[in-house]
Amino acid sequence: MTIQNSGQNSDASWIKDVPVAHRGFHDMNNKVWENTLSAFSRAVEAGFAIECDLQLSADSIPMVFHDDKLDRVCGIHGDVRERTAAELGMLSVGGTADKIPSLKQMLALVAGRVPLVIELKGRTAEEDDGFVEIVLEELEAYKGKVALMSFDHHLVRDLKKVGAPYPIGLTAEGNTPEEFFKHDEMTQLGLDFVSYNCAHLPNSFVAAQRQQGLVMITWTVRDEKARETTYKYADQMTFEGFDPRTSPTA
Repeated sequence: MTIQNSGQNSDASWIKDVPVAHRGFHDMNNKVWENTLSAFSRAVEAGFAIECDLQLSADSIPMVFHDDKLDRVCGIHGDVRERTAAELGMLSVGGTADKIPSLKQMLALVAGRVPLVIELKGRTAEEDDGFVEIVLEELEAYKGKVALMSFDHHLVRDLKKVGAPYPIGLTAEGNTPEEFFKHDEMTQLGLDFVSYNCAHLPNSFVAAQRQQGLVMITWTVRDEKARETTYKYADQMTFEGFDPRTSPTA
């Protein structure tokens, strides 16, 4: 399956423009929880780009959720992929009025007002068969700026294989030659950006990729030291727990 270009392109330079709110502009899961419509609304109001995560429901609907399990966020046992979108959409996030949103709901809320950096949370290549195509179908009519990334190499390969018409990136970490080799192998696919763990900067892999013009963002910045590291060794940060318009709390 090859995806026809929907007016998007792989230019990732816009990812440098504004800080990226990690799982939305939440308040560390006090009143406003991660990956909720409330967190996305706050990010839009503040003008921050949004990073969010996608999991597939049992009926193959992309849902905005990070963990494989429901325990931490919803307080109940179970795998997110074993429940339908309708079932997930009724679950309270953190005991708040927010429910687990679908990708479609999130796109309708943001409506192109701020950029989106979307991470696909995979399992195995077999379990994730069709994941990429389903997400791209949901995005087809969306007019805003979107970038797609994953830790999972098989999903990054799938995005490139079908010709996804968005900037494609690798979410990565590590500071050993073995890890750098694996990351470098992925960049040979022709990636547009990398999102790297700021705790592992500086390193030779990130420096080399930036020299070659690859956009580099970091995760997850929570204090001033990490912000300084980001802007010294990368192009933009994915942040949480503070407002980038002010100084981070230590």
